[in-house]
Amino acid sequence: MSVAHTSTVDTPAGPFTAIVAPDGAVLASGWTADIALLTPQIHASLMPSEITSKRDLGDVTKAVVAYHEGDLTSIDSVEVRQKSGPFMQHAWDVLRTVRAGEPVTYTEYAELSGRPAAVRAAASACARNSVALFVPCHRVIRIGGNLGGFRWGLDVKRWLLAHEG
Repeated sequence: MSVAHTSTVDTPAGPFTAIVAPDGAVLASGWTADIALLTPQIHASLMPSEITSKRDLGDVTKAVVAYHEGDLTSIDSVEVRQKSGPFMQHAWDVLRTVRAGEPVTYTEYAELSGRPAAVRAAASACARNSVALFVPCHRVIRIGGNLGGFRWGLDVKRWLLAHEG
């Protein structure tokens, strides 16, 4: 049984909440103040027995604040933990290599993930990403520059891409 911690930070894109494992790895995060919107995204094998609120999550909170203040690489070294099959795990690792200010299309993302024909699977990896911001699914867009979808809303995705641009 493990006790995870959660905290919400006000950002220019809206409230941002993270749920962090006892060892500091982010289990779920996104632009919401409601952890009930985050917990369903945590894989059952990673689900903590309890989640308690803290004012500050240390390095995670520092990284979130620094990112929103303009240090776009502050999120890169934050440990994350999410679980799925081999392709999804690999695709999430690949997402962490997409650099701020250099968004890729879903087709390019599928190619980077080693399965050029698996555009829908790549899009599914974005949709099932439980640790938004730290695994930057917002950096994947449609061909022609259309934003595509984003769990936290297109206004947030638009803000993030402009912030990184």
